[in-house]
Amino acid sequence: MTTESIRHKLYDYIRVAEDKKIKAIYTILDEEIAADHDHWNNKTFVAELDKRSADFKSVKVKAVTWVEAKTKILGSGKRKTK
Repeated sequence: MTTESIRHKLYDYIRVAEDKKIKAIYTILDEEIAADHDHWNNKTFVAELDKRSADFKSVKVKAVTWVEAKTKILGSGKRKTK
């Protein structure tokens, strides 16, 4: 069984499982979940954010608005017809 199919099975199970079972699963994974989501204690992550922030402030990189980014992303999938 692939990781993706396991992920889907777990997702489907969690959506309908009893509260007691959800709490038990969470108790097992609580510390791991907290560690994975505590990005501010990840020195590599914080260093990358600091670098990107400095690049933005020094105008080393050109920023775009959300609307511009969304337009480029959604527009890139369109096929040109003749």
